[in-house]
Amino acid sequence: MSFPFYDDPAGQYPPDTYHGDTGEASAWIRPSATTPEIEYANGGSCEYLLTGPRSAGKLGIYRWSFGEEESGPDAHFHKSIAELFYVLEGEVRLYDGRGWQEAGAGDFLYVPEGGLHGFRGGNHARMLLMFTPGAPREDYFETLASLGRGGTMSPEERVEFMLRHDTHWVD
Repeated sequence: MSFPFYDDPAGQYPPDTYHGDTGEASAWIRPSATTPEIEYANGGSCEYLLTGPRSAGKLGIYRWSFGEEESGPDAHFHKSIAELFYVLEGEVRLYDGRGWQEAGAGDFLYVPEGGLHGFRGGNHARMLLMFTPGAPREDYFETLASLGRGGTMSPEERVEFMLRHDTHWVD
């Protein structure tokens, strides 16, 4: 699966969503010195650069910083969202559905809906995680952080949580 408007042989842009004639001052900057929204127990962090709600559901962009030790999810897929990875610095292992690939600064991975993927990183590597459409991933990241700080979840609650956040694990 791919973005719908790319399948148009005429190369059309998507329908207009802004209908004014003069443009508007609606851009905003998130300074790089902004404190990360989540700090994980392992020394990693997640910064909300652009959330789904802030983009009217179009996309979500997060800066993911790993701690010293390797961490990250094993193979899984999403049914309703595509996920994109862009390595900013350090080395990250990305699972592309066929195997684990070593990725470094500047490397990019696109995972369409249903695509198997995972990621593992350490040594303070950093990457951008992007989702389209912009699902509400913040609760997912925040809950995982609370579990890393001693929060608990029953097996049944974990299954419900993962399904609610469109995360389907593979064996």
